[in-house]
Amino acid sequence: MLSKANPEKRQAYIQSFQAYFQQLCQGKLRLIYIDEAHFHRDLDLGYTWAPTGEPTWRSSDCPRLADRINWYGAYDFSNGQCFIWNEGNCNGKQSVQFLRRLKHWLGDSPCPVLIIWDGAPCHRAKIVQAAALKLGFSLVALPAYSPDLNPIEGLWKWMREDVTQHHCYPTMRELFEACKAFIDRINLDPEQVITRLWPKFDLDPDFEKLLLSN
Repeated sequence: MLSKANPEKRQAYIQSFQAYFQQLCQGKLRLIYIDEAHFHRDLDLGYTWAPTGEPTWRSSDCPRLADRINWYGAYDFSNGQCFIWNEGNCNGKQSVQFLRRLKHWLGDSPCPVLIIWDGAPCHRAKIVQAAALKLGFSLVALPAYSPDLNPIEGLWKWMREDVTQHHCYPTMRELFEACKAFIDRINLDPEQVITRLWPKFDLDPDFEKLLLSN
């Protein structure tokens, strides 16, 4: 648990989000969530079927930690579609490039586009803020230490379960292609995407207590 969250800011965000959702339902807003994730060529551990009391082994060629893809991801909550892009490290310069690619992917939006993301340094960079404004995006920062309020975190979990859990890829190209294929596959079923990546509309008081530092 990230025990540094601010309960007042989290509650204020939830109230704001409910207003954004109403605008989305009225066709007055297009809501996009953004985040970054690192996918290694080596396998991720997880649960699987095995005979009772016996281990299930998966082979790995022990790739370097540097053998990873730094993905930028966008989740279009309005349409149940996801987009990923990679070109090096996640920094201010690359964030600008990603926003430009995102603009192209979204096409001509019939309503204003609101981007919700966390307060990572690459998001707060002046060149990124300026680029977003020039591209016509409005930006909303999530409260600190609140990954649970960004449903795209669920996309990364889903992607790891499908792509890298119990599987070590022979090459970076094969890992790249598997990630892209996963996104193409889930985009065929927008209802499933929205159902699985449903955002929080209210806060659980018991859970909120766990987020406070002692």
